[in-house]
Amino acid sequence: MISLENVSISLGDFSLKSVNLEIPSGEYFSILGPTGAGKTVILELIAGLYKPDKGNILINNENVEKIPPEKRGVGFVYQDYALFPHLNIYKNISFGLKLRKISQKEIRNTVLELTELFNITHLLSRFPGTLSGGEQQRVSLARALALRPKILLMDEPLSALDPNTKNFLREEIKRIHRTYECTIVHVTHDFNEANTLATLVGIILDGQIRQVGTPGEVFKNNGDLKVSRFLGLSAS
Repeated sequence: MISLENVSISLGDFSLKSVNLEIPSGEYFSILGPTGAGKTVILELIAGLYKPDKGNILINNENVEKIPPEKRGVGFVYQDYALFPHLNIYKNISFGLKLRKISQKEIRNTVLELTELFNITHLLSRFPGTLSGGEQQRVSLARALALRPKILLMDEPLSALDPNTKNFLREEIKRIHRTYECTIVHVTHDFNEANTLATLVGIILDGQIRQVGTPGEVFKNNGDLKVSRFLGLSAS
């Protein structure tokens, strides 16, 4: 369970305003909203990259305010892949494992397991700059999963990809959710992604969570005029 309790933060001209949000363990939770609504800030708060000005963030009922990012059991997949350009693919995926002083045998087994899952074993000696966007994103997903995170945070991971690659990776991400049984929090502005991937959707507008529900509940007429306008629906 991820809980944000009355969380507020100001970052320049932008602010989150008393956000309350509960994400049950094992859910695929999509945070849907327009650019600048605060979607990525919520991910960064959960990951520990920011501390809230007010409120609490809990993971499995534990306040994580004093827990550093690397000890929160959280994996992060960025829109721009965030791979190390000077390291080959094997070293990129194994980077976090080496920091934890895992044995070389276990590192190799983990890397091979993940690269087989994503069909990128043939790329292990290559460097990120020589890969396509879809290949880089698969490497980024493999690196995030190498540490077996309890929570996988994804910041618009499909937005920069062509339609065919996007459809392929959408199915891969579904498979990850089933295989690893982790909680996924996926930020997007793409209605189709939220509708087809998520088990729960949260709508964020102007730094406020306006609605949370299943895709079937969210993508229909509702009484919140701002949400209805954002989704292109008529308010009931």
